[in-house]
Amino acid sequence: MQNSLWKKGIVIGIILLFFGASVISNISGETTDTKEPALLGYKGWLEEIEGVKILHLNGSYYDMGYQHGYLLKNEINANMRILFNFFEEMGFSYSTLIDSMNILIDYIPERYMLEIQGIADGSESSFERICIYNILHDIANFISCSGAIVWGSATANGELIHLRSTDHVIFLGDPDPVTGKYLQENQVLIVRKPIDDYASMSPMWAGRIGSWGGINEKGIGISETTCWTTDVTLHGTCAAFRMGLVLDTADSANEAISIMNLNKTVGWNFLISDGNKSEGYVLEQTANISYVSTWDDPVESKNPFWSIKDALRRSNCFLNPDCAKSQRKFYNPRNLRSIFLYLIGKHSYFCIWKHYVALSKGIENNWGSLDLVNSMTMLQDVYKGKTDFIFFFMQKINAFLSMHQWTAYPKTGDMLICFASKDKIASYNNVHKFNLFELLESEPS
Repeated sequence: MQNSLWKKGIVIGIILLFFGASVISNISGETTDTKEPALLGYKGWLEEIEGVKILHLNGSYYDMGYQHGYLLKNEINANMRILFNFFEEMGFSYSTLIDSMNILIDYIPERYMLEIQGIADGSESSFERICIYNILHDIANFISCSGAIVWGSATANGELIHLRSTDHVIFLGDPDPVTGKYLQENQVLIVRKPIDDYASMSPMWAGRIGSWGGINEKGIGISETTCWTTDVTLHGTCAAFRMGLVLDTADSANEAISIMNLNKTVGWNFLISDGNKSEGYVLEQTANISYVSTWDDPVESKNPFWSIKDALRRSNCFLNPDCAKSQRKFYNPRNLRSIFLYLIGKHSYFCIWKHYVALSKGIENNWGSLDLVNSMTMLQDVYKGKTDFIFFFMQKINAFLSMHQWTAYPKTGDMLICFASKDKIASYNNVHKFNLFELLESEPS
């Protein structure tokens, strides 16, 4: 703990030394009594297009953090109240979260330490609260999300498409007691351009940094599904920060895989794509195991799973046997024992298996004709229960609740996205189209 506090003190000291005077300057460099002018113009702004909030961030990592915190102060503080209450109900007291933070903080990249401090300053919160808020999902790795990558013969034009559904168990939970807003109402599409690093686009909850899935200007796409495992450690870098590093710095799938293999923590399936080369990979990972697979790897067709040419997909289940041993006692999640244990509430791997099946059927039903539009329609139909009747009934009892869903051509920067609203999962809401490069060229009105 002393080491982590020392490190935190050093970083904050650097911030005060180098940013203490500059962050209160306006664009022309003149000193002012407020930080607000430094956020106007090209520096950072918030706009709304067709009901979607788009947060534009530019500059140093501290600058981007400050812009983020200042422009979304109310939403950030609401989200923290919601999630801290939720985690306390799940058995994670605030003091427990602090103890975990004091371990994980030693592995946070310096750029994100600066960004966390910027958000804290901009939102008038504390470094501690913003830091805890950003590491929650490596402390309690709840099962959620799905994703896929299709390319080559699986798509209409051969171009790679990355698909992502971000699901969350807290959907329609308790709203913020101050604002009355639900967590899903405080989502934004973040377009960021850090100095000397790559621009990217990611949908996120207000106040979150790094990424839980997105694309960058180099045609790299990344997303994840959580995977429960007994092989875990807090002595590592949270997945969102590693995924953020991919979008900020990676220009190839191999580089992205190398970044994601640094300082592993808990269980994940990472879907990594390179739109320029039409390459898709799955990185299955625990604290001590990493396994990289593509569509024709033998693990993709290990019974009861099956391969689809030029397509990869994942729910919250490991396919690699070594990873699977750390997750479940028996490999096959569709056998009678698995069904029985699901029905009596002992574990959910049959449900997770049906999630995989539903997504797989959606891809197979559209194989060879997938484009950006019908891939989004397919993804929404999966969550409406249209591709598998058992998954349909699971959705009726709120088994998987989509916070947002997107499909993208990482190569061109095109993304279709839909967000959940107060009372509807994303799959039932309108789809919006954005382009990373067009948003980077836009200016505040």
